[in-house]
Amino acid sequence: MNCIIALSGKGGVGKTTLAGMFVRSLVELGKKPVLAIDADPNSCLADMLGVKVRFTIGAARETVRDESEAQKISKQELLRMKISQGLVESSGFDLISMGRPEGPGCYCYANNVLKLAIKELSDQYKYVVLDNEAGLENLSRRIVQTVNVLVLVSDASNAGLNTLERLYSLASEMRIGYGKLVLLVNRTRNGELPEAAQRVKENTKAQKILALPYDEEIALLAEHSKPVWDASKDNEIYKTLRGLMAEIAE
Repeated sequence: MNCIIALSGKGGVGKTTLAGMFVRSLVELGKKPVLAIDADPNSCLADMLGVKVRFTIGAARETVRDESEAQKISKQELLRMKISQGLVESSGFDLISMGRPEGPGCYCYANNVLKLAIKELSDQYKYVVLDNEAGLENLSRRIVQTVNVLVLVSDASNAGLNTLERLYSLASEMRIGYGKLVLLVNRTRNGELPEAAQRVKENTKAQKILALPYDEEIALLAEHSKPVWDASKDNEIYKTLRGLMAEIAE
């Protein structure tokens, strides 16, 4: 049985950097191999992990339709082949990226392909880190039926904290299943939770809420698309997230 850790939150709060830190923490805790899934069409998780994506799931949107007829094989079998091609293997973790669907149309088809990919791949890994796009769109479309740990990420502003409460309400309305809810308040002043954070924790019934300080080293890594492996092991954010992953792994 595996453990799926899904991150979500509004855009621009550092969610993808934190997802990369989760993967690094699990790998360095010996919980490998880890499957990292980039479900954000912007596809930035590969940069955070220092790998190159050769093929995205979104790119299969048009090719499967045409190639399945040309090769006289089923779309399902061709999708399996495409998923295999898209898997990036690295030291301690593998990555699959959704990317953007090719051509006009909605994300529905690409989301269905990603759902198939997760179903077939995730059982092979003890830990799965799922980096979602802003909001709860992917989870609401049942890319995964349920997650073990739902991590909602915010900045330290009142607007950001209010967004956490709205995301919690949306998760309830959409009947997204999760075992544990963790709130991460990123880029806080001096690493301290804002006054409103306790109210948010109570209203969301979160098991844990953590403050992550603004960190110049992490900011520079994100600014220059440097991998999270470049952060020092005594970095405060890394130590906090590694501790969280150790607790989840228990």
